[in-house]
Amino acid sequence: MSSTASGKNGTWRNWGGNVAARPAREVAPASVEELAAAIRRAAEDGLKVKAVGSGHSFTSIAATDGVLIRPQLLTGIRHIDREAGTVTVEAGTPLKRLNVALAREGLSLANMGDIMEQTVSGATSTGTHGTGRDSASIAAQIKALELVTADGSVLTCSEKENPEVFAAARIGLGALGVVTAITFAVEPIFLLTAREEPMPFARVLAEFDELWTENEHFEFYWFPHTGSTNTKRNNRSAGPEKPVGQLAGWFEDELLSNGVFQVAQWVGRAVPATIPAIAQVSSKALSARTYTDIPYKVFTSPRRVRFVEMEYAVPREAVVETLRELKAMVERSGLRVSFPVEVRTAPADDITLSTASGRDSAYIAVHMVKGTPFQRYFTSAERIFTAHEGRPHWGKIHTRDAEYLAGVYPRFEEFTALRDRLDPDRLFQNDYLRRVLGA
Repeated sequence: MSSTASGKNGTWRNWGGNVAARPAREVAPASVEELAAAIRRAAEDGLKVKAVGSGHSFTSIAATDGVLIRPQLLTGIRHIDREAGTVTVEAGTPLKRLNVALAREGLSLANMGDIMEQTVSGATSTGTHGTGRDSASIAAQIKALELVTADGSVLTCSEKENPEVFAAARIGLGALGVVTAITFAVEPIFLLTAREEPMPFARVLAEFDELWTENEHFEFYWFPHTGSTNTKRNNRSAGPEKPVGQLAGWFEDELLSNGVFQVAQWVGRAVPATIPAIAQVSSKALSARTYTDIPYKVFTSPRRVRFVEMEYAVPREAVVETLRELKAMVERSGLRVSFPVEVRTAPADDITLSTASGRDSAYIAVHMVKGTPFQRYFTSAERIFTAHEGRPHWGKIHTRDAEYLAGVYPRFEEFTALRDRLDPDRLFQNDYLRRVLGA
């Protein structure tokens, strides 16, 4: 996959293939100064500005018909401070490169999502997260950030410097300015033991609280049309290192998780009636396994089957009831869903528009393969999520607007007031931000 999703003749497309845009011009600045100049020039020309990462969002959050800023020259590590336990990286650095570079230095992030194709600024600005009992999203691990605002000035933000901007800009949706560098908290590299095993859906729901309490990182996948799940528990380990063998890894991660899964998706797309039978087979294909490795090799996995996704954060205490309703809806609806539902958790954090802002959260993600009609499934799922005061992931498909979001985010007005101050002329506006933040 190219570092930035794109298309022919000046059309930009996202990774999921469901969003396209035709910017008036594209700029790839090689420095913060060049970026600031590009922003000032856009303002003079009356053009809106959007920075884009790897196009991994399924919403049109990065789409613009104005100036599209590409990040590929703003990459690499600026500074490692071992004493403070931080690393400062350029905003366009892909998570994959950050993880490998940190591992070489004997360092690691505490937690991360399961995809590492995104740029650090794209991932954090949309609230990308993994799963964790005590450790939160990638943005919650930010200690400082550098932001170029609408007038071309460069702001440094941390808990001490511009703290009100720091509170919001860690998950800033691209609405407050263009992030140019991020300082993350890191720690000496450690080992995680992953335990993956199938478990009946009914048992996971009955024991959800214990599974959550007893594991640092718990998540599971439920296969619609079945009573089966695949659970994953990651916990810190004293070792020794026992990685997945190369052959077993290829078989399980490439052939089963990507290859066979891709074929199953093709068959399901051609003959939807076969999906429940395929789901039964898929849900039993992955057998239990345990391995111990460094964090990014445990947390992340390749995703070669392209899909579109909707994900909502519900209060953690509502997750079991929400999942029961989701399962009943799928069974009642006659829908054919070939993609597993992913469930993860996060502790409450203090970021203004974080999906876990001020509340312990559980995430429920529904997916459909790229190119299949997803509206009916997603609409029905969204109805259930919103009944539980769900907060949609900023980078995934949803239909919520500012009025709804103001009701589920207690600090929503704090964010929009800051935006009025930093971007009064709405230089960073696009259709998506107009919908979710209001005009």
